[in-house]
Amino acid sequence: MRRIRSREVGVPMSVDGVVEPGPGSRTSAALLDELYDAVLDDTGTATVRRLVCESWERSLAAAIDPATPVAPQRFDPGESGDRLDAHPLHQIMPLLRANLVSIAEDAEHVVVVTDADGTVLWRDGATAVLGPAERVGLVEGSNWSEEAIGTNAMGTGLALHRPVQIHSTEHLARVVHAWTCVAAPVTDPDTGKIIGAIDITGPRRTLHPAMLALVTATAQLAENQMRMRLAIADERLRAHNQGHLAALRGTPGALVTPTGRIIAGDPFGSWPERVDLSAGTDRVRLADGREMHVEPLAEGYLLTATRRVASAPKRDHSLSLRFLGNGNPTVVLDGESHALTLRPAEILTALALHPEGLTAERLAFLLYGDDGNQTTVRGEIHRLRALIGTDVLMTRPYRLDAVVDTDFGTVRRALREGRLADALRACEGPLLPRSDAPEIRGARDELEVGLRRAVLDSDDVELVHAYATHRLGTDDLETHELLVDMLPAGDPRRAVAESRVVRLLAE
Repeated sequence: MRRIRSREVGVPMSVDGVVEPGPGSRTSAALLDELYDAVLDDTGTATVRRLVCESWERSLAAAIDPATPVAPQRFDPGESGDRLDAHPLHQIMPLLRANLVSIAEDAEHVVVVTDADGTVLWRDGATAVLGPAERVGLVEGSNWSEEAIGTNAMGTGLALHRPVQIHSTEHLARVVHAWTCVAAPVTDPDTGKIIGAIDITGPRRTLHPAMLALVTATAQLAENQMRMRLAIADERLRAHNQGHLAALRGTPGALVTPTGRIIAGDPFGSWPERVDLSAGTDRVRLADGREMHVEPLAEGYLLTATRRVASAPKRDHSLSLRFLGNGNPTVVLDGESHALTLRPAEILTALALHPEGLTAERLAFLLYGDDGNQTTVRGEIHRLRALIGTDVLMTRPYRLDAVVDTDFGTVRRALREGRLADALRACEGPLLPRSDAPEIRGARDELEVGLRRAVLDSDDVELVHAYATHRLGTDDLETHELLVDMLPAGDPRRAVAESRVVRLLAE
């Protein structure tokens, strides 16, 4: 590997104590070029900072030609909006615009955001410098990693995982010698991985020394904002799904975020920080050897200890629960239909969701929360057993001894298996819409949120249209706006969707 002479600290580049002259000197550009050539050609006594020296060596080892005329393109600039929308840094763009763009415009600089590979996702700044920046390839879709264009603040900062300033001829590529750039990487607090970089680039004599501190502080603010959003999402996941964990009744289990972080577990303290949940994983083995079953939830996963399950006894009764839709719950026992009031329907829902059984205390909590009364629950269980039979609703613990089929269970299975059209057809509406019981609210929200998110992420226009005309989606503005974008101009359904968007915006 080619070795470059380096020094620990100092001004951008020096020879025998001579530094770049200040603004207004007609010899500064020529002097910097001479210093640059002296280092690369190994003539004279010129040196560069150790950080730059090591970056040049990495870049030259990657076969970067200092005469490279422009940064290479990785994707068309027209794709940048979609790519930024799908990137984690999308959520902090308002912060970046508020903190950096006005400063960049006033100082005639360019603000840049890249992904973890150094590819530009977004840029903005002073009109006077956007054109010159474009001529060196500083546009959306261009790649500024060290492996693509050599030493620069974005690529070198990503390579070193630290804020960096690269001044003028410290860039390996001569085409960038008229510029100075400062950049700071951004780390995702969820995964701990670097997800991109924030950069300010400007003409080499105009970039203020404080810009590096500004970019570093902005990157830290971005990470703090992402950390705050992550904490809110974690709390929401715990609140919506703590009932699943509590229902394990002492069996080891944990709540896991979509990215594999464990945020709650029982027993406390016996869990790793995260687990690897590759696509399609239904089981995972922890470092201590425990094997856990992975159950998808609407917002994450539930880990439960796997255990051998004895063959289920033959059951003589069939019980069908029809609780989705208009709020008129019905139970069909051995082919005979019975209309139910709300409270018995809530009890049956809770028991169907927990086939292993529930104590009176646990059932009272699921139905009433902390104000639950076991005596009240026992009275309601007594009345329900009189309706459906003491050989169907068992005690100690309370459980259903029947072949149970539920409409909400059908939707949940179809969602887990990716059969979205089947899930949508089976879902006639909300689960017990008049119920305010904690367990029912959680199951209802999980079902509706999971179905909605799966449909909107499907890129299937027919499925989105079906959801838009479904009772769950008819008043959903985002659904109708997405449908307008997906339907071609000549499709008559587009005019209907556009009209619906107008009405929803007016409400």
